[in-house]
Amino acid sequence: MSLPSDWNSLLPRRAMLQKLGGGMGLLGAAHVLSREAAAAPTNGQFPSPHFPPRAKRVIHLFMNGGPFQGDLFDPKPALEKYAGQRPEGANLRTERPTGGLLASTAQFSPRGESGVPVSEYLPKLGACIDDICVLRSLHADNPNHGPALLQMNNGTILPTRPSMGAWFQYGLGTENENLPGYIVLCPGRPVRFSVLWNSAFLPSAHQGTYVNHSDLTPGKLIPYLQNESQDRATQRQQLDLMQRINALHLQAHGPDQALEARIASLETAFRMQSEAHEAFDLERESKATREAYGSGHYANGCLLARRLVERGVRFVQLYYGNGQPWDTHSKHNETVQKLCRDIDQPTAALLTDLKQRGLLEDTLVIWGGEFGRTPTSENGDGRDHNHHGFTMWLAGGGIRGGMTYGETDDFGFRAAYNKVHVHDLHATILNQLGLDHERLTFHYAGRDYRLTDVHGRVVREILA
Repeated sequence: MSLPSDWNSLLPRRAMLQKLGGGMGLLGAAHVLSREAAAAPTNGQFPSPHFPPRAKRVIHLFMNGGPFQGDLFDPKPALEKYAGQRPEGANLRTERPTGGLLASTAQFSPRGESGVPVSEYLPKLGACIDDICVLRSLHADNPNHGPALLQMNNGTILPTRPSMGAWFQYGLGTENENLPGYIVLCPGRPVRFSVLWNSAFLPSAHQGTYVNHSDLTPGKLIPYLQNESQDRATQRQQLDLMQRINALHLQAHGPDQALEARIASLETAFRMQSEAHEAFDLERESKATREAYGSGHYANGCLLARRLVERGVRFVQLYYGNGQPWDTHSKHNETVQKLCRDIDQPTAALLTDLKQRGLLEDTLVIWGGEFGRTPTSENGDGRDHNHHGFTMWLAGGGIRGGMTYGETDDFGFRAAYNKVHVHDLHATILNQLGLDHERLTFHYAGRDYRLTDVHGRVVREILA
């Protein structure tokens, strides 16, 4: 295989070639194989489901900080009856000491045809309850934000494992080669959160693509989206040249998964120039649609999530805020009402929009935080972290709507009936995507790893 005769015109400075070759594993900025080969399975894993899926894509609405279920979807009248007292079950390990029971100020009423009780704080979302399955009996392993965030997103409290979005893309591939298969929307620059969407030992092409949606200008949403110095034809020529150079490298040294993954990512970045501007441009939506979602970073994120899954993005994760806005250690009752006003309209609009477009049937929507909060008070008007029992909900993607599953005790201290561990949640999500959580594995460092480790059961009672 010889180099093209005009290669000096394509890469004017040979020093550039030498620099890239030495610093990036022999031009890791190109397509090392043909498109078919680049899409081929790595580690023997074909990107296809194990069985027919009910969901093709996932939207995860992440309420980082941890909402209190007794304010939203799991009424606890005993909190008001015994307010200020400290029952025997209160002596559970949490992050900080707590005092007596703190009543919720929220009032509940049955909503929809199903009659599932929903808080007055979420009036618009309550109208969607017939499409929602409320899981009232989640539990996790750690009361601190860092480990709990890791377990909810990566399946373990260790920061060295792949995120669930990386597992989804590894198992299924992508539906749109012009956009990343896994996109994370989070305002600001949450460097400490980046481990939550990493690919760890999976090929790096499967890691989440972080998008700061604080500024909706497409050019600012995704830095360096357009090459200001070269047109697409010239860039394509350069990548094709790099492909041929790397083919020579492969002939001499054999396959290199890390290099192939990097090159596949750069090919995606190149193709994004033609589609990302359109996908992220909310100005293309009608005025009525924009008004239905409302304003603010979370509302814009919900609308972006719909646009992205509509265009074949496999997994979209939307973080509410940068930090832990639901971390209400003080002024809980006041703060939670403000938070609910911010998320109610956009979340309801997303579910309604997906349903009207025929997307909810095969799009799984997940809502919740890394844990919940204590029914007892912290500093008189706050609530501490509670991983022993909390609530999340699922909608669409083959999940039964208009139902609750599991229960916490009378006060909401811990999951008491039909318990659902985070591993069970992950196993159920994978199941809806057509993936057997016990078979979706990656061999690394002498053992087979999986998202659910050696645990997890599919919660089949909530499947449609």
